Order: sequence, then C-alpha cells, then structure tokens
Amino acid sequence: MNDAHQVTTSKVNFKSPKVKKQLRVGLAMFIGPIGWLSAYSGVSATLLPAKIGQLIPAHKVATIALFSTVAMIVATIANIVAGAFSDITRSKYGKRTPWIVTNSILSAILLFAFSMANSVPVLLGIWALYQITLNAIIAPMVAQIADRISPNLRGTVSSFYGVGYAIGNFGSGIIASRFISHVSTGIIVFAFFTLFGCLLSAWLAQEPSNMDSPKKPFNKQTLKENFMFPTANSRDYYLAVGGKFLMMVGQFIIVGYQLYIFTDYMKLNPGQTATSVAIMSTILLITGILLTALTGPISDHVHRVKFPVAFATILLGVGALFPVFTPSPWTMYAYALISGIGMGAYNAVDQALNIAVLPNPDSAAKDLGFINVAVTVGMIVGPLISGGLISLWGYRIIFPVETLICLIGGIMIMMIKKVK
Repeated sequence: MNDAHQVTTSKVNFKSPKVKKQLRVGLAMFIGPIGWLSAYSGVSATLLPAKIGQLIPAHKVATIALFSTVAMIVATIANIVAGAFSDITRSKYGKRTPWIVTNSILSAILLFAFSMANSVPVLLGIWALYQITLNAIIAPMVAQIADRISPNLRGTVSSFYGVGYAIGNFGSGIIASRFISHVSTGIIVFAFFTLFGCLLSAWLAQEPSNMDSPKKPFNKQTLKENFMFPTANSRDYYLAVGGKFLMMVGQFIIVGYQLYIFTDYMKLNPGQTATSVAIMSTILLITGILLTALTGPISDHVHRVKFPVAFATILLGVGALFPVFTPSPWTMYAYALISGIGMGAYNAVDQALNIAVLPNPDSAAKDLGFINVAVTVGMIVGPLISGGLISLWGYRIIFPVETLICLIGGIMIMMIKKVK
C-alpha cells in the first residue's frame, strides 16, 4: 500500500513512523526544486539573456522570444511523456527515482555544454535538449507527493516543496547576479546545483521498489490511460491547469525580461543592474520563504487550499502595477515585495490543490505532468508575450498585461467546486 493511504486521520501524530517517513519525502521535496529550479530560473532569467546580449545585442529581444518558443514546444511534449512513462515504470528503485537520477545527470552535462557554446544555433539546440531532461525530472519528482503523502499532510509537504521552490526560483537570481560578467562560470555553478540537489532529493525520498506492482500491457487502452488528456471528472482539473498557467505566464512576463527591464527600461549601468537584480531576488526570497512556511501548515489546519491559491495569483498581478508609473528600481522592489508574498502563499498549497483535483490517482504523474506543463510553458510563454509587446509598444505595456492575466487566473481558481 502507498504511504499516501496510510495516514488519514485529521489529527497528525508527528512521532508516528509512517508520518516520519512522509516527512522525509517532504524533505526530498524541499531539496529537489532547489536543484532543478535554481538552474533553470538562474539561467533563463539572467544568464541566458546576458549571454545572448553578448553575442547579438541588436537582436536580443527577438532571440529570447525564439528560445522561448522552441522551449515551449519541447517542454510541453517532454513533461507529459516523461510523466506518463514514469507512471508505468517498474524497478527496484521505484517508478520515479530512475527518471530523476538519470535526467539530473544529463541536465548537468547539457548545462556544462551550454556554458561552452558561443553561437546562437548551438545554444538553441542545447537549450532544447535541456528542456527534455529538465521536464523528465520535474514530472516524476512532483508525482511523489500524490504517490506517498496522505491527504492531511499534503499541505505541509506542499509547503516543503514551496519553500524549496522559492529558494530555487528567487535565490537563483542572487547567485546569477554575481555572474552577469562571467556568464559561463555561472552556468557551470548552476549545473552542479542540478546534479547534487536532484540526486540528494532522490536519495532522501527512498522510494521503495515497485517490482511487484502489476504491469500494464502496452496496448491501445494503456496508451489512452497514460498518454492522453483526462476527460472524465476533469472540470476542476482543467480550471486548476488554466489558473496555474496564467499565473506562471504573468510572473514570467516580468521575470523573463527583468535583466532588460533594469538595463533598457530603467537605464541602469551593469553595476547598478547587478545590484538591483540581487536586491529584487533577496526580497522575493525572504517573503517567499516566510509565506510558504506559514501558509502550508495553516492550510492543513483550516482545510482550505483554493482561496490562498486564487488570492496569491491576483496579488501577483497587483504588484506588477508599480513599474507602470515610473521606470525606477524601487518600483521593481515593490513588485518583488507584493508578488513575493503572493507567490509564497501560492507555492505553499499549490501542489495540494493540484493533487486534490486529479481525475485519476492511477495516472497521477501523467495528469500532474499536464499541470507541470502549465508551469513550464507558462515560464516560456511569459517572455514570448513580453518580447512581442516590447517590440510593438515598449516595456511599460507589459506590467498591466501581467495584472490582467493574473486576475483572470485567480478567477479560474475560484471557480473550482470540489475543493474548499
């Protein structure tokens, strides 16, 4: 029997061996996103734009949009396929661990190669391959919460994941800001983050063997169950997918171009830009960690996950209004403070909401894979939208567009019916 079904009472005994085992999985969920997300976010938000700015400064905005388009296509396919195949994997190390370990190693190798590349076509090819291995880490890793965590601990364990997510997402900006003038070295540093963070996460999770689990025949029905979009009992599921997608699009409309916002919109020199990126990332990191750590346990206590997610999505859009009024660094710090609070609350309970709306627990990784696609594609579509808007109307327009997108995303989350 999976650990997820072993602790079901509303009152949790934290001294219980079964609970301790699940909290160890929670620790793995904390370490994991520090590994993969610090590398992805640090490179995509700061070091990739810096590298492209060095290679083709006259076409940097359009080139970032191109990278985002290719990454979106590859990531969409990779996340779903990797999640589906991990659902049907049988090994003495479980069904998720082999995927996490193998693709952590491959991701680190690809980032190292990326650091050495000095032409846009080569960079683009490596970036596309990296999207495959990255998403083959994410889908199996997140599915472990559905596999092994009981419902009354999911808010807490989701909070573990959310704190790690906040550290990986925002802490990476602090690190990346130190390497704006030494881009290749910074990318190599992040390659080691992926390798050691994700391998440590896999070791901590101690996923048991599933060799005795029934093997499904590889036929038409298996393909439908494990590789197709869910159709039955899936209204709330798709509202969650849509809300998450719009939140990520909104966030990365700004984050994907934050380096250029400081250099081109606010006219800062390289030293001022590095300082501003570090300050903004520090604000996001502190608020994100604090709110994530507080919101998850509170959510478990009051049995509410929908409202925090919806409110946090809308709050992210509110923060984006500040840079509209004046191109000054303080407005980005205000954005960081408000959106950091919102994203901290969001990250704390987001995974608990995702699992609560799953149509079929037996295809958890595949269905969570579609939700993960909303994350990955949202990270990619955001900069793509920004690139088009900036080319047509300049930087100022991207901020109210984020506000509108996040407002719609929050409304979609509130329309979910079967989750409080």
